[in-house]
Amino acid sequence: MMKSNDYTIALLKEKVREMNQTELIDFFEEESRSGALKVKQARAKQIAQETQAIDEYEQMLEYERRYNGKVVCGIDEVGRGPLAGPVIACAVILNDGHHYIGLNDSKQLSKHKRASLYDALTQSVAYAIGEASVEEIDKFNIYEATKIAMHRAIDKLPVKPDVLLIDAMKLNTGLIEESIIKGDAKSISIAAASVIAKVYRDHLMEEIHKDIPYYDFNHNAGYGTKRHLEGLMQYGITEHHRKSFEPIKSMIKTEENAKTIT
Repeated sequence: MMKSNDYTIALLKEKVREMNQTELIDFFEEESRSGALKVKQARAKQIAQETQAIDEYEQMLEYERRYNGKVVCGIDEVGRGPLAGPVIACAVILNDGHHYIGLNDSKQLSKHKRASLYDALTQSVAYAIGEASVEEIDKFNIYEATKIAMHRAIDKLPVKPDVLLIDAMKLNTGLIEESIIKGDAKSISIAAASVIAKVYRDHLMEEIHKDIPYYDFNHNAGYGTKRHLEGLMQYGITEHHRKSFEPIKSMIKTEENAKTIT
């Protein structure tokens, strides 16, 4: 078998790309070149990261494995905190033999990684999106609106679930339910729902931004950033803003008081 010192350093990176730890050690056993040893070190670090990702994925299957043989659905929401835009929920039933290494709470992932996982998930899982409007948020409060969005997502699923794994909510559906605190970091099904919901809502806010670019929705997704608040002060409140959220609520009250005085 050829060893690392039979290759130029330029070729080594490609050669070691698929090697496991044992193969790597054996391949470099006669190596002394500093450049080649850096290639070995880089691949060893990559293997460690891959192993950790696999271990984390296995740990996040704990809740799903409790219900072996049942149809398990993960549910999460995005958009409880923003000053503008709807709250979005996603319900996900993962495909058999799923293997989405690196899947985690959407807040822990880069935008690029979320987009990659979103494409993979939406092409191979059963999922549905539920939405509660700004009007419903203002009418019922954000907690109740979130439950409405979750119920809508469940009702739209193409497959009826037996078990619901929900991120920190109780829905009283009559199905088996587990409410899991920080579920998007503990259950792979909830993590999948969080990624799909996040990418979906971000895209929705980007589309709104095209119509009203004054609030920087394409960057802040409706959250109360400095540029968003500056937009509110300069251009006022839109139909997309939550009238029950501060500082919008106070802005409306101030305007009403000014009209009364006038």
